[in-house]
Parts: sequence; structure tokens; C-alpha cells
Amino acid sequence: MLRLLLLAGLLLPPTLAFADQLAPAPVMQGDTRIHDPSAIDVNGHWVTFQTGEEGGLYQGAILLKTSPDGVTWSNAGAIGKGVPKWTQGLLGYKSRNIWAPTISVHDGTYYLYYAVSMFGLNTSTIGLMTNTVFDPLHPADGWQDQGEVITSHASDDWNAIDPFRIDTSDGRAWLSYGSYWSGIKLNELDPRTGKLLSPQTPAIGIASRGRGAIEASSLLEHDGRFYLFVSYDRCCAGVASTYRIMVGRADAITGPYRDKKGTDMMQSGATQLQATMGRYIGPGGEEPVKLSDGDALIYHYYDGDDGGSSKLEIAPIHWTADGWPELAPPP
Repeated sequence: MLRLLLLAGLLLPPTLAFADQLAPAPVMQGDTRIHDPSAIDVNGHWVTFQTGEEGGLYQGAILLKTSPDGVTWSNAGAIGKGVPKWTQGLLGYKSRNIWAPTISVHDGTYYLYYAVSMFGLNTSTIGLMTNTVFDPLHPADGWQDQGEVITSHASDDWNAIDPFRIDTSDGRAWLSYGSYWSGIKLNELDPRTGKLLSPQTPAIGIASRGRGAIEASSLLEHDGRFYLFVSYDRCCAGVASTYRIMVGRADAITGPYRDKKGTDMMQSGATQLQATMGRYIGPGGEEPVKLSDGDALIYHYYDGDDGGSSKLEIAPIHWTADGWPELAPPP
């Protein structure tokens, strides 16, 4: 029997029905240019947050888009202008834009983590904004910057970028992050403040490629297991990008995460979930989105039919009988 996906309270067209094989993801419409997307659905009103553009009107601030249905998107401006001033004093340089914001909500407070860095450096910091009056129709309003969460330095073997917060079913909260160097790290958060629960506690390593290309981590809890999504290979190079989405799973949030063959993700294990398909080049920068009727994955890709412009896709996640995610292919 066909199972239709209900996305953001709107019944999508029958082409999204699941039968014996995965149907394609929906065709995104409107203003779909985006990079490193994160999304939230508030009572049927969608908002995305994305890496800021260097220069321009908003001077690198976090950019916003809104949608009434998760399919048709409009530009909604930015959160303020520029990069928070406290980061320059901490890092010793002035970054040109904010990277990879990620949105979550806990007990009525919205938490927006972001990174500030420069390409090729691991002198980086993850910051936090909070909002207790978030309105999806006016998503730029009400944000208060809470400053530093965690910082890496040139002497470290890790990189404090690409944050992702997960609130687990046991009432705890965790932050994953990392890029290249020794890979993906995990720290426990205070669920209320959003800051590290114990700053002196060493980070937990959960995935690594031995200083190779791994980043954009995100986590999903499903049926008592935890799934770690990461992006492999080359980002941010338009049609030359080789990004691809990988996944592993664990019985505990702290790991070990293993691929379908049982290889530990700390030993370069991972199962490929999505790679270049036709015009959809270098998919990555992914995050799961939990909806009332199922799970989806939001990511960007480089459009081979539009000069390599970075664009938005949101794909339903299908779960196999043995508990592995499969991603609906691009439209």
C-alpha cells in the first residue's frame, strides 16, 4: 500500500508516495539558493538558516529563508549585520562571514549555534544565539548573542566548526562539530544554557578519516539508535565539488558509530547515503529534520545546470527493515 509523506502539515503530490522503491524528493521552488542549510518547522511555517555571504548588504550575517509548505521558498533577510565582534578578539582575525548555523528548540527557547573561521585554519569558534520569542513570520527578530561555546586553536588537532545540537529522549543535550584534522567530536551541553555542561571534560571522538575530508556532522535518534551523518570529500567548489553524504549508527549517543559492514567511523568507516547524481553535484552540509509524520534530510547541492550554484533540497528518509536510512533521490 502506498504511504504518502506529509510534510509540514501539507499533503505533497502523489509523486512522493513510497511503494517498492523510493520516489524522488520534492522539487524545491522559489528562492532556493542556500549553503549549509538548517531548518525548523513551527506550526507549518518553515524557516531555514544558512551560511552568510561575504560582503554585500548583510556583511556575512546568517541568512534566512521562509516557506509556507517546505517546498516554495522566499528570501527573509538576515540576523543583524556582520560577524559578532567578540570573535575577532578571540580568534585574532576578522572573519568575513558566519558559517553553518544550526537551529534547535528546547522548552520554548530557540538555540542557534554558528561557527566563525577561515578556510584552511583551525583557529575557529562556535558561538550561540538564543531566542525566547521566535516568530517564524519574522525570523530575524528577537535573537540574543550568548557568545562563545567552544574554541579551537592552531595547536589543537580538531576544528571548532559545523556545530549541531541534538536533544535526546533522556533529557540530555549534545553538540557535535568538527572538520578535517582528527575528525568529528562530541560534547555534552547544559540543555538550558546551551553551553558546555563541563568545559573541562575532554571531547569524545566519534568519527575520523585520519585528517582527511570529513565535516558537517549531524545526529538523529530513531527507534532507540543514534545515526551520525557526515559529509565526505570536497566542498564549496561548484561543479568541481565532490561532497557526498555518509552515515553510521550506534546504540549510544557517544558511539561507537559503525557503518553497514561494522567498521568504526573512527577508522574511516561510513556508508554512503547520497552522492552526485546528474545535475545534483556534491550533496552535503546535511541535517536531519524531525517532523510529526517522519524524518527528512535537508542539504545543499551544486546545480550543474546553473553554473554550480548552491541550492536547497529536502529529502524524505526511508527506513529499511534492518534499521538503516535510505534517502529519496533528487527530483
